[in-house]
Amino acid sequence: MRKSFKPWGVVKAVTAGLLAVGLAGAALAQDSKVLNVYNWSDYIGPDVLKNFEKETGIKVRYDNFDSNEILHAKLVAGKTGYDIVVPSSNWAALQIAGGLFQKLDKSKLPNLKNMDPDIQAQLAKVDPNNDHMVNWLWGYTTVGINVDKVKAALGSEPMPDNVWELAFNPKYVSKLKSCGVSMLDAGSEILPAVLHYMGKDAYSTNQADYTAAAAVLKAVRPHVTLFSSSGYINDMVNGSVCLAVGWSGDISIARQRAIDTKTGQKIEALVPKTGGLIFFDSMAIPADAANVANAHAFMNFIMRPEVHASLTNQVFYANPNKEARKFVVPEVGNNPAVFPNSEQMKAMIAPKALGNDIRRLQTRIFTQFKTGR
Repeated sequence: MRKSFKPWGVVKAVTAGLLAVGLAGAALAQDSKVLNVYNWSDYIGPDVLKNFEKETGIKVRYDNFDSNEILHAKLVAGKTGYDIVVPSSNWAALQIAGGLFQKLDKSKLPNLKNMDPDIQAQLAKVDPNNDHMVNWLWGYTTVGINVDKVKAALGSEPMPDNVWELAFNPKYVSKLKSCGVSMLDAGSEILPAVLHYMGKDAYSTNQADYTAAAAVLKAVRPHVTLFSSSGYINDMVNGSVCLAVGWSGDISIARQRAIDTKTGQKIEALVPKTGGLIFFDSMAIPADAANVANAHAFMNFIMRPEVHASLTNQVFYANPNKEARKFVVPEVGNNPAVFPNSEQMKAMIAPKALGNDIRRLQTRIFTQFKTGR
């Protein structure tokens, strides 16, 4: 995954075309003029909600989370109070199986025609017939670095060909502790990354693989200085972190903030040769949502090409809208950290749904990793 972001330079105003298409009042009559959205932090530009509210008269309450674990716990507990949530697709598979989402009324989503069929096919693997989800944005888990600080810390040691070694090989990460090493604060993100680094199935169901992964994590634990799923952006901007296992768009946000605020930090999201771990964060309607028509109206609004492009322009995650690319500003659209090329895409590791037993195992290993046990 991800992320109430205030633009920092590459941000472009949403075009006047955002207001061109009206919504039928009859479709909204059954709901109150309210929409409750629960989304990742740093994952939207300021104009999107404002334009939606102006056009529809629907007031949006917009809250943030920073891990799939937090969202999943709310959904399982029920009575979330939200009309749209944005899980990653592999978590959504569990949630769909558990009856936690409503089926979409596709007659209210004419802009589904704009969605990239390849991405729709990817989502259909966990959501047959795309019945429950509309992709918000997509990206990948990777390694981000402060280029100058990492080079200085490594000294005569050259950069490894496999950039995952920077995070998971003590030979490298021990040298980077002095300039700050951050990892995502979620076992469901870190365990697949370390398994992939080890050459194993990132979404393995073999307990022996997790035992081996725990040993790798234990070896690097003394050199990890921060666990963060959102704050690491500003830590990279101010130079207190030189390496982060994080999300591609977040690292690119940090890069742009550093440029705009002239902090002097040269930040780069690396695209691993062996592949990053791709994710598809997607809108879904909880089973107990109160404002279902408003939720469909918002989804359809997001799928306008200009709107989807504005999200990419502002938060540096790729969008799934085949009609939106022409509205993405060139410096973002041509950035391989945002839109990897075909060879890089072939290497990406697609997400898989995991059962609760493996989720619990991931959580236990990650807790031991964080506490140093």
